[in-house]
Amino acid sequence: MSLMHKFLGAAAAAALSAGAAVAEPALIFDLGGKFDKSFNEAAFGGATRWAEETGGSFREIELQSEAQREQALRRFAEAGANPIVMAGFAFGNVLGEVAGDYPDTKFAIIDMVVDAPNVRSVVFNEHEGSYLVGMMAAQASKSGTVGFIGGMDIPLIRKFACGYVQGVKAVNPDATVIQNMTGTTPAAWNDPVKGSELTKAQISQGADVVYAAAGGTGVGVLQTAADEGILSIGVDSNQNHLHPGKVLTSMMKRVDNAVYEAMKAGDALETGFNVMGVANGGVSYAMDEYNAELVSADMAAAVDAASGKIASGELAVHDYMSDNSCPVE
Repeated sequence: MSLMHKFLGAAAAAALSAGAAVAEPALIFDLGGKFDKSFNEAAFGGATRWAEETGGSFREIELQSEAQREQALRRFAEAGANPIVMAGFAFGNVLGEVAGDYPDTKFAIIDMVVDAPNVRSVVFNEHEGSYLVGMMAAQASKSGTVGFIGGMDIPLIRKFACGYVQGVKAVNPDATVIQNMTGTTPAAWNDPVKGSELTKAQISQGADVVYAAAGGTGVGVLQTAADEGILSIGVDSNQNHLHPGKVLTSMMKRVDNAVYEAMKAGDALETGFNVMGVANGGVSYAMDEYNAELVSADMAAAVDAASGKIASGELAVHDYMSDNSCPVE
């Protein structure tokens, strides 16, 4: 068995080595898998849209462990993939080490900043989108208590939580927001059982709307909320369809657009720092036939008004990442 097979397995090795003569883009999913119904799946959706529109093809790999990050990056680069897109902040340190070894390869990383001339760093104003769904949660809540369930306890997820609390409090200053994180390791992104347990615990404390920012773990949150008769809020992808009439809305983080634009640019990808927020359609809240009956015209009008103020700069939502603090809890 070759070294590559040892690290990545036979199927992954074939994915990395196939078509080396043709420059194709590549997408590396974070732990949790491309069908997590959330972050990774949004990335896959963007790549798929690019392929369908252009008739092109892309290479991809789903990691099974942290140890595979550098191996996958190097193998794709050596196979001629360009650009190479990474879904997730956890690629930051590895990309910082690898990018300089492949100066002719363009890289795009989502949710982390890597300062290198051949890297595009895409970050999102998740706090802005979370503020909007927080407003909606407060308007929908009958108990005055809402919940937040995060995945891995890191500043990025605290950023979601802080924005959410600000939106809730903007509507109801007396509201209670219960917050729980799933864990402190990458396993926290794919633990729907723990997500279910945390949801039940929050319901026992009076929460009647729960926002999940937890990757695959959120699937358990949304399922349990539906089973227990409360509302949930999805994240990253539009998750309204998972439980029609039970998911109040979803905080859309347009990872799909970030991946699509990177692949569309190809080896002409513009590198540097790129921010996607409310003002440029990077984050928003989802409305469709699955939640239309849950969101009144007044609720939507209030959230849309706030969205306009955020876009114009009239309303500034505090970013937890700026100083690792939140003005409201």
